[in-house]
Amino acid sequence: MKKWKNYQKHEKVQIITVTSVITVFLLLGMLVPVIFPGTLFSNIISNSVGKFFNLIDFFTNNYVVLLECLTILIFVWILNKLMLLLVGLFTRKGSRSETIGNLMKSVVKYLSVLIAVFLILSAWGVQTPTLLAGAGILGLALSFGAQSLIEDVISGLFIIFEKQFSVGEVIQIGEFRGVVREIGIRVTKFEDLNGDIKIINNSDIRGAINTSSQLSVAICKVSISYKEDIVKVEEIIMKNLENIKQAIPDIVEGPFYKGVESLGDSSVVIRVQARVNEIKKYQTVRDLNREMKLLFDKYNIEIPFPQLVIHQENKAE
Repeated sequence: MKKWKNYQKHEKVQIITVTSVITVFLLLGMLVPVIFPGTLFSNIISNSVGKFFNLIDFFTNNYVVLLECLTILIFVWILNKLMLLLVGLFTRKGSRSETIGNLMKSVVKYLSVLIAVFLILSAWGVQTPTLLAGAGILGLALSFGAQSLIEDVISGLFIIFEKQFSVGEVIQIGEFRGVVREIGIRVTKFEDLNGDIKIINNSDIRGAINTSSQLSVAICKVSISYKEDIVKVEEIIMKNLENIKQAIPDIVEGPFYKGVESLGDSSVVIRVQARVNEIKKYQTVRDLNREMKLLFDKYNIEIPFPQLVIHQENKAE
């Protein structure tokens, strides 16, 4: 901890030092030719530091172009906000519409930056056709060196337009399980049960299981003693299923009594299940366990603990 604080302090000192040096050079380049015009010191500064830091001459000679660049930035910013507003209006409802909306917003942002760069370079005298030709050659070169990026983009488009999954759905990929929070052009963000965000490249999403496409089953397995009357226990459970549903509002269908699950070493295992939304599945299992425990306590139904029976042989002396 102490080393980290020392490191932070050292970083702050470096930032202050660099900022101070840049400020000194800026002030020399701007103020010396104005305060000491025609002097030897002014000529030295103008021919050295002033070439790079004389912002007054820079703004004086290029104020028209700078104003044009400022106008371009304002125009592109307004256009970007307008496009984002339109995308938001047309993709307001539904998880799929929200997913497509997030993708379109990303495209609009990148496209706005690209348009602004081209217009600003054109304002500074760069030939746009030459720039487009260079961009085409650069794009061709990048297509060979950034195949994984292109693969991520194409995979993201297929995920969205094939309706594989949408924002808000629960997806399982291998051992990982989480809620889809954002589908981007290149990556998809998931939130696991701990609230951590996992970022996965779209091309790496293979064999995904969409557990939200249908209602999921929440299963409660509870044990009762062999000495209990199974018929009586079943009657009690069936009579209280509606009360259990009212106590657990997350249940969509059920709960249902499904009979004897297994005959254990020291207990009879019975099964109760309900159908719920996938995101509520594990909490519903916990709630079912609680309600079954309260129900069995109310009717004095024994939930046994593991027992070991030992037979000791009596040897005659």
